[in-house]
Amino acid sequence: MTKQSWKPGTMLSPLPPALISSGDMENPNVMTAAWTGIICSDPVITYVSVRPSRYTHELISKNKEFVINLPTWKEAEAVDMVGVKSGRDLDKFAATGLATEPSTQVKAPQIVQCPVSIECKVMEVRPFGTHDMFLAEVVAVNVDEQYIDENGALDLEKAGLLAYAHGFYYTLGRKIGKFGFSVEKKKKQPAAPKASTIIKADKKFAKVRTMEETFVENGVEVVTRKPKFKKPERKTERRLTGARSPEKHPAGDKARKFADKRRKTTSYEGKPYKKRSDGSFKRKERKL
Repeated sequence: MTKQSWKPGTMLSPLPPALISSGDMENPNVMTAAWTGIICSDPVITYVSVRPSRYTHELISKNKEFVINLPTWKEAEAVDMVGVKSGRDLDKFAATGLATEPSTQVKAPQIVQCPVSIECKVMEVRPFGTHDMFLAEVVAVNVDEQYIDENGALDLEKAGLLAYAHGFYYTLGRKIGKFGFSVEKKKKQPAAPKASTIIKADKKFAKVRTMEETFVENGVEVVTRKPKFKKPERKTERRLTGARSPEKHPAGDKARKFADKRRKTTSYEGKPYKKRSDGSFKRKERKL
């Protein structure tokens, strides 16, 4: 792989195109800022970099508070619009349809359409050339309940958060792993079914209609064959000489007793058996 060497630039991406709300409920303002992130986890410290010429810079410097709102792909057009227009000349909330609601710890409002709103209080301002960095402590995090899963965590795939990469907007892709999955113990995968097992199953259900199921379990393709219909039990009727089966004989018990006696004492050719001394009957041997 061959790489080209470019001059220094803002190539770090993707980033969250966050909606930075400032001011208060009576005079709110919002702007788009992708240059934001986490500095420390305990205490939770974040930052946002804003040009001094921005109206948002004026409001944050005055109130020392702001809210970082994470938008979804549905707000992409509004996110772009509030990033190119100034709040001094336009009511961005009325123009985009974004709605505000009171925050819990700061005066700056949070945005209703954003599933995550992070309330911040400014700790320090550091000027860096074209932008000033507002270092702030996170004092509250508000999450929309409809995007919280059964474990109490934010379901990012369901939320559909927006991403920004070098001038373009993207949606987050599918989940491919979690933190630490590369070193966690792997679950034992079941062994693939042996060919002999499948052949045995085929023989077992040779006379029965079968239904084949194929599924993938832990990366292994498993093929199972099951009988589609339960094999019917074979019902045999004892044939009686000179009479029908007892259940169907029209004469009932009397005919059944007669037929049983005749079956015991008479051969299939209708010839009587020779009576033994003990009272049993013996069939005559055929002379060849």
